[in-house]
Amino acid sequence: MTAREINFDGLIGPSHNYAGLSLGNLASARNAGAISNPRAAALQGIEKMRSNLRLGLAQGLFLPQWRPDGTWLAALGTDVGNAEAHIRAAAMSASSMWAANAATVSPAPDTADRRTHLTVANLVTMAHRSHEWPQTLAQLRLAFSDRTAFAVHGPIPAPFGDEGAANHMRLCDHHGEAGVEVFVYGQSGGPFPARQHVEASKAVARLHRLDPDRTLFVMQSEEAIAAGAFHNDVVAVANERVLFTHEQAFADKERFYADLRARLPSVEIVEVPASAISLSDAIRSYIFNAQLVTLPDGIMALVLPTEARDMPDIWSWLEKMVAGNGPIRKLVPVDVRQSMANGGGPACLRLRVVADPANIDPRFLVDEAKLDGIADIVRNYWPEAIAPDDLADTRLIARIEQSWLTLVDHLQLSGDLIP
Repeated sequence: MTAREINFDGLIGPSHNYAGLSLGNLASARNAGAISNPRAAALQGIEKMRSNLRLGLAQGLFLPQWRPDGTWLAALGTDVGNAEAHIRAAAMSASSMWAANAATVSPAPDTADRRTHLTVANLVTMAHRSHEWPQTLAQLRLAFSDRTAFAVHGPIPAPFGDEGAANHMRLCDHHGEAGVEVFVYGQSGGPFPARQHVEASKAVARLHRLDPDRTLFVMQSEEAIAAGAFHNDVVAVANERVLFTHEQAFADKERFYADLRARLPSVEIVEVPASAISLSDAIRSYIFNAQLVTLPDGIMALVLPTEARDMPDIWSWLEKMVAGNGPIRKLVPVDVRQSMANGGGPACLRLRVVADPANIDPRFLVDEAKLDGIADIVRNYWPEAIAPDDLADTRLIARIEQSWLTLVDHLQLSGDLIP
């Protein structure tokens, strides 16, 4: 079997809730205090994975993390029963479902040792995400344990914030060929923090042994961050030779475009003008937080949230785009409303890895039958609803823990993933 792109989706965990913990994430803030539906959320994510499989794409899975994170609470001198409400909520966060923040991935054709390199993201900017990396790293080291094919790196040291693939793009003629890797960092964003530090991006590039002549470091625009683009993948997405981006995504777009064209002359830049779709509408619809994928017949498709279809002006513009002579020819709406309500669209839910599936631990790869089994566990064990005040309920905590144990046992990972 040869290398191909595999999308690893984060299964939405049983503690999925709307505590509004993410400063700069407008959807998270807007829905803070609302009642979440973990069961519906996870089933929506599973249906998204099914949709990808039916498109002919390869699909992988990352598991939810053990919640509450007692190790993190103990390091703070407390436990779930005695923690202050905001600390308890952070310990219960299900945000690891957004696998785009799990790691940065450089495929083997780009690296000096011809191995695929993965660096787990430290996520230090936000307290509720800063404790994800140990459990994420454990899964990465299991899934990509073949050291002849993969190199898995620990997190970049604090204080250099690293948010993983959500601020990283790769462009190439074909997935299995050498590409140009683009690291997008921030410096300011008005009232909101810039989460990706340029020093973190540079460190990842060095660890991955990338060719400096085929590596770009590009600053995100202040306007994008201030408007709610807390990650670059909220305003831009790339696939093979295509960059699909909003006009206001980058601080110096002309220089970036020129540098990119010099390194990849075949690149096609599809820029959405602000006059057609405002930055605020782009962020509200998440049209860029989409999976831009190459289907088996060579057609490029945009897997995007149904929220984009629900906005007539935006959907009309997208339909005209795919009807034209551009490289993106198909729109695939998916319902991930529970994730969207916390600020995560289709692209947030997946980490893309170009590799030979034969080199990956098969427990992390899925087909329809495996998804059927996971969906049955979700229906039987995931809580139906969680209000923020429920996070202190010992019965809910026990159910969340049992849900995780049941899933891990079902996937035959209980001997490898220790809570």
